[in-house]
Amino acid sequence: MELLWFYIAIVLAISDVLHTTIMWKIFNNFYIILGGLIQQATKTTWQTWLAHEIMEAGFHFVILSIVFLNPSIGILAALIHFVIDITHTILIRNMGELEHRALHFVVESLFFILIYGF
Repeated sequence: MELLWFYIAIVLAISDVLHTTIMWKIFNNFYIILGGLIQQATKTTWQTWLAHEIMEAGFHFVILSIVFLNPSIGILAALIHFVIDITHTILIRNMGELEHRALHFVVESLFFILIYGF
């Protein structure tokens, strides 16, 4: 139980890589079409981006809820991942892949240490 925070952060990082791989490498054409449909429905780029982030958070919720058999962990993981994505996109414009993954892992680890580590 003492390392649950670490396991959650690891699975969330794997889930993020899995999401990227599935959406951009396997279902690339579908994902682009879906983005176009969302863009037409929302009319603004920021609403389309927000819809994407919400769907990504839903993906993480499902993966972590299944892996840990605990929807509370899924909700917390999706929420912190969503908040980090929104925050770093607004505040930090140019971020490489390694920096992006490191930022997520560090902040998500600290978040789950506060909840499950003490």
